[in-house]
Formats: sequence, C-alpha cells, structure tokens
Amino acid sequence: MNTTLLSPPRARPGDHLRWGGLIPGADALALASVAREHPGTMVVLTAGSATAERIEYDLRFFLAGAGTAKPVLRLPDWETLPYDSFSPHQDLVSDRLLALSRLAQGDPVVLIVPVATLMQRTAPVAYVSASALALDPGQRLGVAQLRNTLARAGYRAVDNVYEHGEFAVRGSIVDLFPMGHDTPVRIELFDDEIETLRSFDPETQRSLAPLGRLRLLPGREYPFDDASIAAFRRRWHERFDNDHRACPDYQDVARGIAPGGIEYFLPLFFDQCATLFDYLPEQSLLCIEDAARAGIDQVWEAVNGRYRSLGSDITRPLLAPAEVFLPPDELRAALKRHTRIEFTALEQPERAGAHNFAAGELALAREAGKRADPVARIAAIAALPQARRKLFCAETPGRREMLVELLARAGVKAEAVAGWQEFLRGEAPCAITIAPIAESFRLDEPSCLVVAESALFGKRVMQRRRRSRAAESAETSIRNLAELAIGSPVVHLEHGVGRYLGLQTLEVDGERAEFLCIEYAEAAKLFVPVTALDMVSRYTGIDTDAVTLNRLGSDQWARARRKAQEKIRDVAAELLEIYARRESRPGHAFAHPGAAYENFAASFPFEETPDQLGAIAAVMNDMCAPRAMDRLICGDVGFGKTEVAMRAAFIAVHSGKQVAVLVPTTLLAQQHFETFSDRFADLPVTIDSISRFRSATEQKQVLERVAAGRVDILIGTHGLLGTELRYRDLGLLVIDEEHRFGVRQKDQLKALRATVDILTLTATPIPRTLNMAVAGLRDLSIISTPPARRLAVKTFVQRHDEGVVKDALDRELRRGGQGFFLHNDVKTIDRRAAEIERLIPEARVTVAHGQMRERELERVMSDFYHKRFNVLCCTTIIETGIDIPSANTIVIERADKFGLAQLHQLRGRVGRSHHQAYAFLLTPDEKSMTPDAVKRLDAIAGTDSLGAGFLLATHDLEIRGAGELLGEEQSGQIQAIGYSLYMDLLARAVEAMRSGRLVEPELALRPAIEINLRVPALIPDDYLPDVHNRLIMYKRIASAASDEELHRLEVEMIDRFGLIPPPTRTLMRVARLRVAAQPLGIGKIEASASGGVVEFASQTSVDPLTIVDLVQHDPRRYRLDGGTRLRFIEATEGVEPRIACVERLLTRLATPRAGATPPASQSRKAAARRAGR
Repeated sequence: MNTTLLSPPRARPGDHLRWGGLIPGADALALASVAREHPGTMVVLTAGSATAERIEYDLRFFLAGAGTAKPVLRLPDWETLPYDSFSPHQDLVSDRLLALSRLAQGDPVVLIVPVATLMQRTAPVAYVSASALALDPGQRLGVAQLRNTLARAGYRAVDNVYEHGEFAVRGSIVDLFPMGHDTPVRIELFDDEIETLRSFDPETQRSLAPLGRLRLLPGREYPFDDASIAAFRRRWHERFDNDHRACPDYQDVARGIAPGGIEYFLPLFFDQCATLFDYLPEQSLLCIEDAARAGIDQVWEAVNGRYRSLGSDITRPLLAPAEVFLPPDELRAALKRHTRIEFTALEQPERAGAHNFAAGELALAREAGKRADPVARIAAIAALPQARRKLFCAETPGRREMLVELLARAGVKAEAVAGWQEFLRGEAPCAITIAPIAESFRLDEPSCLVVAESALFGKRVMQRRRRSRAAESAETSIRNLAELAIGSPVVHLEHGVGRYLGLQTLEVDGERAEFLCIEYAEAAKLFVPVTALDMVSRYTGIDTDAVTLNRLGSDQWARARRKAQEKIRDVAAELLEIYARRESRPGHAFAHPGAAYENFAASFPFEETPDQLGAIAAVMNDMCAPRAMDRLICGDVGFGKTEVAMRAAFIAVHSGKQVAVLVPTTLLAQQHFETFSDRFADLPVTIDSISRFRSATEQKQVLERVAAGRVDILIGTHGLLGTELRYRDLGLLVIDEEHRFGVRQKDQLKALRATVDILTLTATPIPRTLNMAVAGLRDLSIISTPPARRLAVKTFVQRHDEGVVKDALDRELRRGGQGFFLHNDVKTIDRRAAEIERLIPEARVTVAHGQMRERELERVMSDFYHKRFNVLCCTTIIETGIDIPSANTIVIERADKFGLAQLHQLRGRVGRSHHQAYAFLLTPDEKSMTPDAVKRLDAIAGTDSLGAGFLLATHDLEIRGAGELLGEEQSGQIQAIGYSLYMDLLARAVEAMRSGRLVEPELALRPAIEINLRVPALIPDDYLPDVHNRLIMYKRIASAASDEELHRLEVEMIDRFGLIPPPTRTLMRVARLRVAAQPLGIGKIEASASGGVVEFASQTSVDPLTIVDLVQHDPRRYRLDGGTRLRFIEATEGVEPRIACVERLLTRLATPRAGATPPASQSRKAAARRAGR
C-alpha cells in the first residue's frame, strides 16, 4: 500500500506504531490525516507548551475544509511551578474547562496536551459534567436563583465584568463571562424569564450580537461552596498534623477566599481526583511526540525537587507528589492501554510498526533566506526543482497582498486559494493562502513545497487578538472619578480643595436626591448635587496626602485661584506666542504617497490597535499640512509607537526627504536599525546607523553618504546632533524615549524645530513635556490600547529573598521562556551571575552591561535573542527598546533606587507576548528606603493595568511636582489649585486669547447652572448598585455638552443596566435643560408646583427685547424680579408638565424678537426699565 503524509498507515486497536521523518510542520500534516480518518477522539502529547501551540494552529489549517467536524482543542498548562503560590490566569482555566467539558460530553475531539499537563490530576468527570448548565431564551429563571447558581458554580460577583469567571447583577440584567467563551454574555430577564441572551464587549460594555443558547461551565476547576469548604477542612485535618491557625491557605479557604496556588490542594476538594485518562473513551488514539517520553521523568524530578525544597514550611504543608501528579510508572501503564503512534523527526530503524515519511526541510530555501533582498529569496525558492508545486503561506490578508506583489516582481504568478484542501484539489504550480503556520517543509508525494512566511522574512511573533480595549482620553485618565477612594482630595471649581466622603441620598423639598459629599477644613461639609458634578474633578498635586483643605465661606480659595489665574494669563500669552510662531513657520507639506503607502501599511505583520490607527492618522495629517509638525506620541512600552514612526518615515522618504531617528542608547540604535531594515526590506530605501557599534572609519563614511543624500534614514545616538553631521535634505526627526535626553541635547534640537517635522515617542513623558502637551503647546496622541492578546504584567514588590529569585526564574524557564535579572552594579555583576547559576543549575546565564566592548555586547544580545541563553544578568542597559517576546519575567534588585519612569520602562521589557508576565521588584526593609521611594513602589505596584504609562506620568507629577513649564512659579500654583484645574484654566485662557477676548485676572469660569425643579432626579441604587459606577455615570451626564451625547448615554445605560427608571429619565431631562440653558448665560432655574424663577448670569446672550416682550405680552404669567431674575407663574403638578413648562420658556428665551436688532450696549437693566414703565 502506498503510504504518504496524506494517507499514512492506519492504526488498528491495540497497535503501537513508530513514525520517523516528521519534521516540524510535516508532523502536523500527518496528524491531520490521522485525525480525518480516525472516528473517535485523538490526543496529541507534546514535550512542551510551545510545541503544543504550534501543532494546534497547524492542525486547524490542515483540517479546515477536510470534512471533519471534530474541534481542535488544547489543554493548556497552568504556567505555574509545582506547589506554586500563584494560581493560573483565568483565560487558561477557561480553555482547560472547555476541553475537559467537551471530553466529558463524549464528543470526538482532537486534543493537544503537553506532558506536564497530562501528569496533573484533575477534577472528576462527574464534577465537570454536573456543573454544566444550559440557558435558553424563554427559560424560567429568577435573578436570585441565577445569582445563587453562579456563586455555587464558582463565579465571582464584581461591579463590571472584564475577565472569565466574573458576573455582575444590575436589576433585571446579569452580565457574565462564561468559562469556555470568547466574549462575555448579557442575560436580560423579564420577571422570572430569560428574555434575551447577547454577547457584549468587555471594554465598552456595549452589546454585540444575540445568542441562541448558552452552555454554562463551572467557574473553577474545583467546587467552592459551603459543603466543599467543609470537606476541604475535614480532609486537611486528616492529612496534616499541624496547627491550622498558623496556615494562611487553610484560614483563607475557611473564610471563603480562594488563595493563590489552591489548585495544588485539589485532592482536598474531592473524595478522589481524576486524570485525563478518565475523560478519554477507550477507543481514543494517542499520538506521542518522541521528546515527550523523555519529558515524563524530567517533570517528575522537578515536582519532587520542589516538594523537597518547600515541604518543610509548617505554615504551608504540601500534599505528596503522587496525590497531585501522576507518577511516571502509572502514566506509562495508562499510555499502554491505548492505541498509540509515536512520531519523531529522526529516521526509524526497520521493525514492525515503523514507518519513515519522505518529508524534508527547505535546505535551499534556508540558503536563499540569507539573501538580503526578499524578491531574490522568493525567486530562489520558486526555482527549486525538487517540488512541482509551491504553496506560500502569509500570516494575514494584508501580508498576503504584499507577498503577491513580491511574487509578481520575482516573475512568479500565484493563484490565491482558500486553504490546504483547495490547494490539493488545484493544479496551479504556485499558490498563496492565509495560514499562521510557523515551519516550512517539502513533500515528495505529492511533490510540493509548503513555504511559511518565516522562510522569507525571518521569524515573526504572530499576534492573535484576545480582545480589544476602548480608547481612553488623556483627560479621562487624569480626571476620572472612578479612581476616587473615600478620603481622596477633590477640587470644586467654586469652593476649592476638599476630601471626597462618598455619595449620600438626602430629602430636599420633599424629594429624594443624591449628592456628592465633600469635607472641607474644620469638618465643614458641602453637598454637591449630582447634576453639578462637572464642577468637581480629582485633585492631582505634589502630595495628595498632605494637601491643605480650603475653608468654606472664606476668600482663601478665591485668592489662590486669582493668583493662579494671573500666572496662567502670562503663561497662556507665552504659549500663544510660541504657537503663533510655529503656525506661521512655513513647514514642508508632504505629498500623500497613495497606493505605495497602502501597500507599506498592509505589510505590517500585526493588527493595528484603534489608538495606533488614530495616532498614525494624526501624524499623516500633520505631515501633509504646510506647517512644521511637533507631535508627542505617548504610548505604553510595547504598544506600537515604533510603527507610527516608521509610517511617518515612509511618507518623508517617499517625498525625497531624509529622516533622522534619535535614540538614547547604542543597544536601541542597533535594534531600531534591524527593525527599520526589516520593515523597509522590500523598498529601495537606504538605512544606516551611527553608534558605538560602528568604527570611526565606518562613521566617517556614513557622514559622507548622509551629506551626499545617499542615506534615506539615519538611526543613531546623540551623535546625530553633532556639528560635523550635515544632512542634504532633512525632513523628519524622530526622537525615541524622549525622557532619556538632557537639556543640552534638547537645546540642540530647538535649532531644527524651525523647518523640520518632529515626532517624539515616549512611554512615560517627563512632567514638563506632559505639561506642554496637555496645554496644547505640542500636539499629543495617546496609544492606550494594548496589542492583541496582551496581558498586564503582574507586579510584586517584595523584600529581597533568594527563594523569590529562584521561584521567579524557575517558573519562567519551566514554560520555555527567558528572564531578565537586573543587578545595576558593573563591579559585582559577574559574581551575581555566578550565584544565579548555582541557584538555578538549569539556567543558561549571560551578562550584559554598558562597559562591555561594542562587539561583545552586540554578540551577547544576539545570543540572548536567539535563546542560546535563557537568563540575562544585566544593568539598566536593557531599559530602552529591547524587544524579546519570549522574555516574560524580570527580577529587579534594589528597586527602591530607581525612578518611577525607569521602573515602568524596565517592567515594559517583559509582557510583549500573550503569556502572563511577572515583574519582581526586590527591596531592603522599609526602614532603609526613603519616603519617596516607598511612594514610587506603591505607585508602580498599583498601576499594573495595561497602558499605565500616561497615568504613571501623572503620579510622577504628584511625587516630583510639575516642574517649570515656562516660568519658575508654576509648580506652586499647581499645588494650590491642583493639576487638573490648572490645566483646565490654562486651556480656557489660551482659547479666550485665541478668540480675541480679554482675559480678566479673575478668569470667567464656565458658570455652574443650578437647576432645582423639586422632582426626584437620580439614579436609584437598586438600578445601579455600585457607587463607583453610579458616580461615573453622574459625572458623564453632568459633563455632557450636547443632546446627542446625552442620547448616546441613554442608549448605553439601557443596554448595560436595563430600562431607565423614571427618576433617571428625569435626571436626563434636567441635563437637557442644562445643555439648553448653557449658551443662553442662565445661572439658575427653580420651579415648583406654582411656578418658578430663571436667574441670568452676568454675561447672558438672551436678547433683552425678548424678555421685554414676555413681560409686556403676558404680565400675569411673567414679571421681572430685580435686574437679573425673571419670575413665571404656572400651575405644574407632576414631573412632565413642570419640565415641559421650563423647556417652553427656554425655547422662547433662545428665540430673538422678530426684526429686533438691539444695540450692543443695551443692557438687561435698560430693558427692565422699559418693561417697568
């Protein structure tokens, strides 16, 4: 029988086959052929998680359209050390429960599992099966019943649902992120019946699409109800003879808290744990990677080693390894009970059950891959005589288009195919498809080559989107009231700095209303109506703990504000002068490159984030405008700022201009040189660099080529600013890691700003830069959306302990990753590296620091990048720009010695892939640290969310002060009135001057419109129970500037929280009255059952003749009360008539009298005199 990779030998029940010649890539094709033919479940056992992930994606590609309904699932590793005190990430638990539940149902599946995961004992089949629950629209189920069901199933009650295993109840709406689902689900109930099931976006909290049915899996891999906790405690006492009061894990479980690492006590929750073999049907086929067999003993030895090193801790007793893991002998016996195929890349000797496949590597392609020009590489591969047909695989649709163009340039016509099956059915000698495969290989039968993109462009890290994130504006990240805790300082525009005491419901004029309570000096309290929350902002100053509270009723706040406003007026004038100079400078207007740019953009290997696209569009608009660009891109480390710079460089080079990229370190210059060279590899663009890595002769040659215009993009350190460097036609300067340059370098840059477009990139802008950007002196783009599947770095601030160092690096190495160990002392770094090697024998440690010779440093970094070493013991030389996706743990010694921005940059060296990353900041005891160091460490530990760089910069403002903006007294003013209000007043002063209005020392603030209609207008706590969410909604309603904005808010509230109750509908109507009254210059509106009063502000736009008309034509209804108040008399019982009455009056006041053109000088008092005659 003719056996090939497409029709391999069939395994009969009880067979033990051995297959050789299956190199990476070809192994997945052989496995796909087996999965198609085998009727039952097939399990692929791999040596590690990386191989499991590769085979999963390859199998999906080869099985697509093959007529098999079997899903491809992966049972992922927990990514923790044996007996760890960490729990796995919820997304991993979700994938595990999905795989186990499909097996428990008895459905045939293709399951990929690493050997370490196979050895872990699991929850019994009965637990996974019994805990599953189906929900359908129309099903009878009350809110209380659903809440209890979810709590029993192990789901956690939260305010907003973002992660797997969470649920939130708001009235008749239940939000839930079910295990095994990609998106969370919104369940809307009508009485005790499920009305709708909809998926929703966890970041915007808005609904996406309706669902027909929801299958609910348990929220954890163990039960955590009262009965299970009691059973846990009973079994604990049976196994451990120690004082349970000294055991934190036991105490946490007894209190209903699941401690980190509880998974390693799994046998205490069940009478008997299961193994994966208990889930597998008898006729399951096992396909075992050869390296996985050797891995069994290695895993068992690692488990026993951890047990020996940690087992002596009486506060955390451990279960014996055989209780938590499957011993090797039992595992091998279980494997033998199943039909199995062992596969390897090596050739198998002739014997029964052995078979070698004719698959080979692309040896010639690898040689061709060394060529610099991708067109030459493609031509060389296309000309290979060994294969009749070739299939090129691109990672994304955009890259496929780019690849088609390159193939055409190489003289190769490629036919687009949907996938592997269509390629097999076709006859075209060369085809192209979209496939995320990582390895290329050659088949003899059928004669073909499968060419992965990595063979053409080098290794790439594929990004697969986990979930998108809503963009957050710079102002929101500073002023968002969600960060308020009880006792936080806030600023009220009219009353000054006080402390937030929470929301309180009070009865006023017989109606319930909600107020924000602020405490001022001498325990005085101010109750701010929720309709006026736009007057309140978070206080950001130098030291929020020691802030001086203002006294209510005194002129202290007015004086502080007036003094600040006098300074602000001067600053605004200077800002405008600089702005005007910049606006008047004729910069170069670049031509839009059109189709060429679109092709360049499409060749970006990753999915752009929404913020990234916004920044790119802003840069493009700036460059195409006829004035010099000066834009700051503030984006967190690893969020894609470099791509924005490369798009800008493309536009400049396409217009025939030169680009200079200024970076602070030699290492970053080298990395940028390689990144830019790779990105522009397909284009006739010359890229060069100047740094310590180049000899003096080489640097001189580069300078000559730049002067002659033969270099398009020059990348380098401060040498780019040297006087001997002459550009032929410089058009764009990109400054990366702006916060690392000193004043001297920045002064040198000022000379260039007159004519050159400048693009500045930073993750943590220094306070001065942040000030300038927020004030409008420089254009600002913020990239706060994390890339696909990016997880926040888990940050731990801990006392220095060698055990922490060992565990941190061990955990990383065990999952096949790499780690940084930061020891910032060159004299002792070699000794410290040797200590780490002794501490972790399996670690391959190398050293990097700034005093090494250039070539040596370059070689070390290259070796670490290519995984020849897995631990880099280094100084802060890695701080800028080192991008190594497989390095996901960093340990920083003496973290108290570093600044906030520096700590954030260092933490950003890890977490650049979809694995959970860890940062351990090791410190001496607290007494040895300065108060500022403690504050910095608290700030970095507290902001471990993605995109925290901008927020950390505002924390830096609080710790260090805002510094000088243009004069010397700015930080004093900021301390007095708070950063948010300072920037707000500055923006208003600039706007006033720009529009030609005189700025008074007491700057006209936007008046707060006080509206009291004596009707209930609030968000009831049974509609929105969470105080923080309620506060945010109140703030958003009060700050809404238009009817459209309020309408969008209404739609969002109905979607998220259910139908709006009458008091909230009234709140929205009152907000609409405020929006209508704002442009009229009305300060106050009061109404009751018998009428009301409209009070005008000093600057009103209401036509005086309109008021005259009202009073003269209907004196019984309208009359003037003094010079600024208009009284109206109308019986309005109930909410609707009262609001309608005020709406009619505002409409009449907004309508000027027909044909009347009052003189500009005519005042309201003059109108009042006429009305009184």
